[in-house]
Amino acid sequence: MAEPKTQQETRQQLPNASAALVLGILSVVTGCGFIGLILGIIGLVISTKDKKMYDQKPEIYTGFGSLNAGRILSIIGIVLGGLVLLWIIVVLIIGGTAMTFLKDFNF
Repeated sequence: MAEPKTQQETRQQLPNASAALVLGILSVVTGCGFIGLILGIIGLVISTKDKKMYDQKPEIYTGFGSLNAGRILSIIGIVLGGLVLLWIIVVLIIGGTAMTFLKDFNF
């Protein structure tokens, strides 16, 4: 006669926990531009979907640690990408203003 499965054996891995972690890591590593921003947003969306699944029935899922780490890294990647994008925009505006100012003085 087969033994009944324990609760640990019946638990399943969150489907996108590994993907969220990989996207979070890549968003931080490539955080200097649009790529990090886009990967961070994708990782955050994926991790939000799985977090909702986990919150509904936490007793049947494992891998919340990886999911949470991916979520945090995605947020960091979004912030880094946003700061770099903001810096680029500010440099272009200041640079463009400086060029028109210097052009008036025949530099």
